[in-house]
Amino acid sequence: MAELSTRVWTIPNMISMARLALVPVFAALMFSGNDVAAVVVLMCAGASDWLDGVIARRFNQTSRLGQLLDPAADRLYIFVTLLGLAYRGFVPWWLVAVIASRDLLLAAIIPVLNHHGLGPWQVHTVGKAGTFALMYSFPLLLLAHFGGTLGYLCQIFGWAAALWGVALYWVSGVIYVRQAVLEVRVARA
Repeated sequence: MAELSTRVWTIPNMISMARLALVPVFAALMFSGNDVAAVVVLMCAGASDWLDGVIARRFNQTSRLGQLLDPAADRLYIFVTLLGLAYRGFVPWWLVAVIASRDLLLAAIIPVLNHHGLGPWQVHTVGKAGTFALMYSFPLLLLAHFGGTLGYLCQIFGWAAALWGVALYWVSGVIYVRQAVLEVRVARA
């Protein structure tokens, strides 16, 4: 594994910063009903998420800041998209609660890790897969309300990806909690 840089101004970090800057733009589009533009922004955010990771690994530009920015951007897009979809009646509020409760659980563990001088978790493959499935499902669920054959297919595949994503999201949450417990035990020993 490549050494973790403390550099701030790397290409992957700038891509993550741009993705974060687009969160309010996406939210405005989503809540105002500009669905096509919202889907385009969401797809660009997803593509940039993939791109910054590829660049970071390929050109040895992984950084501590990138480890914080990338998941923060993912969480914000997930949260804003879920709120927008639920607010507009495209998904039930229980889906928001199930996904948000996992993130709240993990957020509650961060002060404990910080107290023991432990850094952020290494992102687990299951967590990446869950986030990918959720990010993949949201544009489909947004497009599902257009109706017709395309809307019907988007609804089926969107819900399949969303439910699979929720399952993987929670499995990764359990993995992160277990990892935190083990790291805190080692730190105390």
